[in-house]
Formats: sequence, C-alpha cells, structure tokens
Amino acid sequence: MKQELITDAVLVSNYLQGDESALSVLITRHKQKIYSFIYSKVYDRDITEDIFQDTFIKVIRTLKLGKYNEEGKFLPWVMRISHNLVIDHFRKNNRMPKFDNTGEFSIFSVLSDSSLNAEKQIIKEQVESDLRRLIEELPDDQKDVLMMRMYQDMSFKEISDKTGVSINTALGRMRYALINLRKVIDQKNIILTN
Repeated sequence: MKQELITDAVLVSNYLQGDESALSVLITRHKQKIYSFIYSKVYDRDITEDIFQDTFIKVIRTLKLGKYNEEGKFLPWVMRISHNLVIDHFRKNNRMPKFDNTGEFSIFSVLSDSSLNAEKQIIKEQVESDLRRLIEELPDDQKDVLMMRMYQDMSFKEISDKTGVSINTALGRMRYALINLRKVIDQKNIILTN
C-alpha cells in the first residue's frame, strides 16, 4: 500500500505496534506545516528546529506511554503540542512572542492557525477575558490608551486627540500599560493559553 494513502490513524497504530518507520512517514508528512507554524511565531530557524524536535520528542513520549487518544486527529494534536512549546519558549525567555512588523501588541498572533480553529476560539475567549480582568487593574490613564488601541483600533494620533495628551505621552502610557500587564502576568504566573 502506498504510504500517502495510509491515514495518520493507521500510521499511529502501526507505530504503536512496533513499526518505527510509520513515525518517520508521519513526521515527513506533516513537517512542513508544523515547521512553518512554529517559524511563523518565533522567526528564527534554530529555535524553530529546536521546538520542532521537542514537539516530536513529546509526541513519541506520549505515544509510548499509551496516552494518545485523539481519535485520528493527529495533526491538530501535534500542532497543539508545538503551540504549547512555543508558549513555553517565550515564557522561559521572559518575552512576548514576536508580532507582525507593525510592532503592535497582539496576544492573539500566537494563536493563528486554521487547523486549530474551534480550539483557538475557546482559547481566544479565555485569553480575552483573562486579559480584560488584568487590564481592569491598570491605572486609568494606561487602561484608557490600551483599550482605545486594542479594542477600538484607534491610532496614537486619534488617542492623542481624544485624550488631549501628546502622541508621545499616549505612546508612553501604552508602553507602561504593556510593561505593567507583563509584570502582573509574571507575578500571578498567569498562563494566557489553555
């Protein structure tokens, strides 16, 4: 039987029955997608390679322990493992993930992959409610700028006009808001994912 016709579920079950080559077929089959997903978050080939390796070490460990029961949804499961390892990487290095080149703050850029859609929606809602709770704790001037920027998508020029402060002051408040948010996230050891 040609390898590409064998489903992931059959390959997983063959691997569990001792067929080591089944795993390399799975890795080869999904490498591009998983690798691209990780790279789109970390923008660094070495780190991507490390996280990719770690993902499959974790996959192998979980399979060997007999703890895999994803009803044939192998790729979304592996993507979830790699997503969690990306989050761990940023947490370990104490910095937020890189965002697209606008330099704007968006916690959700860590969660963008279509194969995780339903789960992503749940995570996003959870993150959003956690984030809103944290934002409530900020000083009013920082909270206002952050809300206008993140939730109303206003430019710093518009924020400056609306609040009557200079653009630099608005930018400064946004910076402090993000610094304070990170502090609270670290202090309370809040995990902005599931």
